[in-house]
Amino acid sequence: MKIGGVEVKPCEEVLVLPRLDGDIVIRAKAVTDMTPFDALCPAPVAPGIRTKDGFKPNLKDENYMSLSAHYAEQRMAFLVLSSLEPSNIEWDTVKLADPSTWSNWPKELKANGLSDVECNRIVLCVMQANSLDEEKLRVAREVFLLGQGK
Repeated sequence: MKIGGVEVKPCEEVLVLPRLDGDIVIRAKAVTDMTPFDALCPAPVAPGIRTKDGFKPNLKDENYMSLSAHYAEQRMAFLVLSSLEPSNIEWDTVKLADPSTWSNWPKELKANGLSDVECNRIVLCVMQANSLDEEKLRVAREVFLLGQGK
């Protein structure tokens, strides 16, 4: 698909972590389809009771709140791992087909020599690939308007 003559591709961000023996290049692409996540990890459903007004979910249920927190962590881990696929990371303990291993990604990065700051930069890179902020839009507008003026 093209829009205005430009082929539409998912956003990609690049992060370079300097090393004496060769820089580590992290590539993060936007995740455009969460269907695989939804298939592996269905959203939790709040318990509730039926009343004369219909079903009333109990969103304060402790078990539901715990499941929801775990679901949010799984969703974030899926986003990180899927975004980092272009980096060709060879995980030791993370298996993309096994959601129970997804939460190992930060531990594994740290165990292999990345600092907390570097791990945070990787998460930031993933978030930048999967979001738009006003600064990106401002820069894109300026570049577009400069091209229009020529």
